[in-house]
Amino acid sequence: MGPVNANLTPPLHEPTADQLRAAGSMKWTSFPGKIGAWVAEMDFGTAGPITRALHEAVDAGIFGYLPAATSLRMSEAYTAWAARHYGWQVDPADVHPVADVLAALELTIEFFTEPGSAVVLPTPAYMPFLTVPLLHGRRIIQVPMAREGERYVYDLDALDAAFADGGGLLVLCNPHNPIGRVLERAEMVAVSEVVERHGARVFSDEIHAPLVYAPGRHVPYASVSETAAGHTITATSASKAWNLPGLKCAQVVVSNDADRARWREHGKSFEHGAANLGVVANTAAYTEGGLWLTEVLTYLDGNRRRLAELVAEHLPGVRYTPPEGTYLAWLDFREVELPESAASPTAFLASRADVATTDGAMCGDAGQGFVRYNFATPRPIMEETIAAMGRALRGA
Repeated sequence: MGPVNANLTPPLHEPTADQLRAAGSMKWTSFPGKIGAWVAEMDFGTAGPITRALHEAVDAGIFGYLPAATSLRMSEAYTAWAARHYGWQVDPADVHPVADVLAALELTIEFFTEPGSAVVLPTPAYMPFLTVPLLHGRRIIQVPMAREGERYVYDLDALDAAFADGGGLLVLCNPHNPIGRVLERAEMVAVSEVVERHGARVFSDEIHAPLVYAPGRHVPYASVSETAAGHTITATSASKAWNLPGLKCAQVVVSNDADRARWREHGKSFEHGAANLGVVANTAAYTEGGLWLTEVLTYLDGNRRRLAELVAEHLPGVRYTPPEGTYLAWLDFREVELPESAASPTAFLASRADVATTDGAMCGDAGQGFVRYNFATPRPIMEETIAAMGRALRGA
């Protein structure tokens, strides 16, 4: 791999670590004195059109209940984005506001699956997917992802066995947090055939969909076939790509007549919790945020490739495959010798390198010995972070 072009255009600004701490985000204040590289938010602010739309909304005082016209504009903005970027033709009437993707998962479990059926979860997985189903009295069946070379893939035989064991809902994450896979159409068709054979459902988490690196392209799971559309609830949001998680707005897309009927019956209660300002921000992101996102994706692409160089230089024994999507790196520390006193690689990095990361064990049994590292940060911070990890390992 050749050197990364250091002259890549940066995002709107490259704040320092001190400036990020002063801004007060959870990422940079939850672990005082440490570099924030854990929770999935970016350090680049958001697009100018979004902040302008929010200022206009505040000046207009739209603080009452969500107006239908405002919700419809968001639905139309998403469908235009999906058609333009994914080739997915969706009726705006099938796109509904919810508070966030986890709220979408909860309502899917409660209203769109058989009572008592288990949740099938490919691992490593986004951490709350291992806890939210338990709150609804559902058993979780972890299905470790298989490996084909450097890529994680779905283990179709293990999925089949999980559904035979009582699984009723597959949580499919694409692009996949934390491993960064962007699923291809043929892979999803194969998964859909296993799901359909068991009469099960799919909750498709596509919150990272806009964050895919060339030559990859996001393909919505529900778009791969009529079969997939018939058993899927899709959840997405502008929150990750445009850095808006605190504004509480996501989109649920229904794609079959039975789910449309259920939404007509219960939709108002499902949509409760989506914030007006979040709806406004998501609308602006989908309609006017593309240029900013392209700029940030270019920068992130440079970061994911530069990270490979930094890992090779500073972290001998750590394995890293640049993700195909997301801004999350999945670092394999299993072959690294750490002090016996270190409870995990993440605990070691926090105590010895002053870097706050996410413990892979929180992502399921398949994540033991791994670290999830967020590289959506200014490149100088990333370079210092990995160098600090290296110094800690050399001193271990």
